Order: sequence, then C-alpha cells, then structure tokens
Amino acid sequence: MSLVYAGVVSHAPGMTGRAHLVENTALRDELYAKLEVQRREIAATGAEVLLVVAAEHFANFFMNNMPAFCIGMSDQYEGPIEDPHWLRIARTSIPGNADLSRRLIGEVMQTVDVAYAEEWKFDHGIMVPLNFLTPKYDIAVIPANINCQGPPLTPLARVWAFGEALRRACDAQPDKIALLGTGGISHWPATPDSGKINEAWDRDFLDRLMRNDRTALLDYRDAETYRDAGQGGFEIRTLIAVAAAAGGAGELQFYTAELPIFAVGCTVARFALERSAAAS
Repeated sequence: MSLVYAGVVSHAPGMTGRAHLVENTALRDELYAKLEVQRREIAATGAEVLLVVAAEHFANFFMNNMPAFCIGMSDQYEGPIEDPHWLRIARTSIPGNADLSRRLIGEVMQTVDVAYAEEWKFDHGIMVPLNFLTPKYDIAVIPANINCQGPPLTPLARVWAFGEALRRACDAQPDKIALLGTGGISHWPATPDSGKINEAWDRDFLDRLMRNDRTALLDYRDAETYRDAGQGGFEIRTLIAVAAAAGGAGELQFYTAELPIFAVGCTVARFALERSAAAS
C-alpha cells in the first residue's frame, strides 16, 4: 500500500509565535520532543510526499468561494501568509507535486466532489506543523482543506467519506505518502475566550478518535461543538478525515491543556494503517 503513515498534530500559531513566553518550559520542550518523534517516524517510512489535511483560516478561501474540500495542485507553494515575525517562521517556498496531486484528485473525485487550487499560500494551519516535521522543507507537500470555518460546514459524514477517498487515492499510487491531519480540538481563537481549553471535552474526543469509533466520531452536532469547544472545535474534521483514511486504532503520543498560552490542547498522535477494503 502507498499510504505509509497517518497521524494528527495541533497547529496553534502560539506553538512557534509565543514559544518564548511559555512559563512551563519543561512541558513545552516535551511537546517539541514528541513532535521530533513524529518527524522521525514519518522519515523512517520513506515517505516521499506529505499530504496535509488542514483547516484554513480565511487566508485563501472566503465567503465568496468556500469549497467543502479542496486539494492543492502545484509544484510550489509559499508560506506563511501571515506576518513571519508574528508566527516566528520565515517566509519560504515549499515544494509540491502537481502530477501526484492531479492523480489523487482524479481518484478522490470518483466518490467525493473536491475542488482544486494551483495557487495556495499556506497559513499557520500548515506552516506550524511543517516547521517541526519538515524543517528543511525537503519533502513535497500536498495541501488539502476541509471547510471548518464558513457555515454551512462540511458535514461529518462527508468528512469520513473524504478520508476514505483519500485512502483509496493514496493506495492507487506508487508514491509513498504520509498523511497528516492538523487542527485544534477545543479552542476559541480571536475571541475574548482565547486561551480557554475544555480539557474534558478534548479527552472525550481523543478517546473516540483513538478508538477510531466511526459512530461516536460522527455523533457530534455543530451547535453542541460550538457551545462546548468553541468555533475552533469545528477543526475536528481534519482529524476525523485522517482516522477514516487510516482505518486502525490510534496511539495518543502527547496531549496537554497546561500550555494555555498556545490557546489549544496540544496533541500529537498516530494511527495504525489497516488495509482498505478496496485493497483487500
């Protein structure tokens, strides 16, 4: 099979932009150490491409054009679109793989309608994970976005179908592909509640995610998520898509709600890859 890794990670801009303000530096460094473990695990698979399923933040898509799903199709991207001094990540070019993107998009389209973009500037949702997982930007990246910000949001059942379509598309390629879902769990970005974290909600979600319990994961309702996890909680879609693609149980490698300056419960996890039905 060509999907060689599936994992998830937080993408909070504070993980880079406010790292110097953290009081609990030991816990911060433990998070960074787990991200280094994730980087090494991805490298050990021999992955040639990193397919990043992210939640965009009105950097490229706005209310005049808000696709439910979009996949990048370029040989080169640029990021971050935000102020590099704010994010503390230097603006740079990131290699893509337009040919593989086209092949993946064509296969995903067999079951899930997906938009594509030949121009894409990465915001922190992609750049923060890349900063830790491919700091030399020496592996091709294919971005994918799920609408987590502009209602009507992409329904969770369709998110699951998208994850399954990504798995089928990856397994149809000769390229070795690592799949990464990046998003927050509970958080309230750009609101007076920024920094608030609902740890109990997070841990319940992570339990469902690590069990890869499709029924439990698709049981969320947006109104309840908004109430209990903030508008940032809608980003669970990126993590659910990766769970659907992986098929196997997850291993939670790190979680903490004790770095509130990062404004999210920081998470690192990976999934076992079970053979897809199409490949069996």
